[in-house]
Amino acid sequence: MSRPVRCSWMVVGENILPVRASCGIQVVPWATFDKAEPFDYVVIVGGLLHSGPAASEATIRFIRSAGESSATVVGICTGVFALMRADIMNGYRICVSWFHYWDFLERFPQAAEADLVADRLFVIDRRRITCSGGSASIDVAAAILLRHFEASIVQKALRILLVDDAQKGNAPQPYPLGLKPASNPKIRRAILLMEQHIGKRLTLPDLARRLEVSVRQLERLFQAETGQSPVAYDRQIRMRMTAWLLTSSDRTVADIAASCGFTDASHLNREFKKSFGVRPVAYRETQALEEMGLTQPCP
Repeated sequence: MSRPVRCSWMVVGENILPVRASCGIQVVPWATFDKAEPFDYVVIVGGLLHSGPAASEATIRFIRSAGESSATVVGICTGVFALMRADIMNGYRICVSWFHYWDFLERFPQAAEADLVADRLFVIDRRRITCSGGSASIDVAAAILLRHFEASIVQKALRILLVDDAQKGNAPQPYPLGLKPASNPKIRRAILLMEQHIGKRLTLPDLARRLEVSVRQLERLFQAETGQSPVAYDRQIRMRMTAWLLTSSDRTVADIAASCGFTDASHLNREFKKSFGVRPVAYRETQALEEMGLTQPCP
């Protein structure tokens, strides 16, 4: 007996030709943009960033028109890139996946960094909703439905989907690979923010302000969760990133120093030697030799 009861939806596109998802599934639009009805919500689902066609100009015009209407526009995962191209995100906070954070900044350098959120599952800002994607799509859908229906109705839908409970927008995104898990949501968000600001370090007061805690409380939470101070943990993150760049790229030490928040190459040399016992160039050479199965330079 499952069917639309309390709300209705439709899939629209530039034409009614099937749209192929990256997994191979083809979705056929029900109507073209010019035949689409007025909507309460317009949801833009993102696709692959580095392969396949980008959103067409007709699609961008449709999104721009939706942004100028009374509809709430929702960007799912990389769908927010299309919202940016449509120029309807000025003055709104924008949620992106940490996985696409640097892609976003590269494509939209004009974006206000203070408005960019990559440590939460989704952000609701007036008539704009942006979501990090994946399973967070369920969470943002539940948040939208809770605007219009009783909580018991939404909970029933979640139970049918075998979802225990929807996450709230301020829940942290899952960890990038390589980060030590932390159970406290504030600390998880803090670590994500540190990762995203490696090149331009956040001061401790700035970090505390973004997390809506005092500096003293943040230091206590960090010590309890990680056994380190926020400053020490941030240094560890930047050291790990430096080591990875040294072994996975041919970038100069000076370039890596700038990317990882150090004053210059000399500053990086000193800090790196404290952590690894050798200077960056020696570390790079040693790692390269180990990969070749050698323990000393070739004659």
